[in-house]
Amino acid sequence: MSAELASTYAALILADEGIEISSEKILALTSAAKVEVEPIWATLLAKALEGKDVKDLLSNVGAGGAAPAAAAAGGAAPAAAAEAEPEKAKEEEKEESDDDMGFGLFD
Repeated sequence: MSAELASTYAALILADEGIEISSEKILALTSAAKVEVEPIWATLLAKALEGKDVKDLLSNVGAGGAAPAAAAAGGAAPAAAAEAEPEKAKEEEKEESDDDMGFGLFD
């Protein structure tokens, strides 16, 4: 069994029991299972799951995972679109200026 998978299973066990997920507890469970896990990986996993309801995350895997990401991307998209619009206007002005001089594409 890989260390990453063992750490994930340990976090799921802790969440199922209603115990706070911490790196020490993950390491205790993995060492009891005789799987060697580097402490940094247990710490990173515990920090990633800190303040999150793991049971809720698992029950909404297909439904809610993309909504926060879409909302975050939606907030950034209008700003990116607003920046892109002036560039389009500049390009259109260049095209119009070429036509005014008689240098069209099909002339």
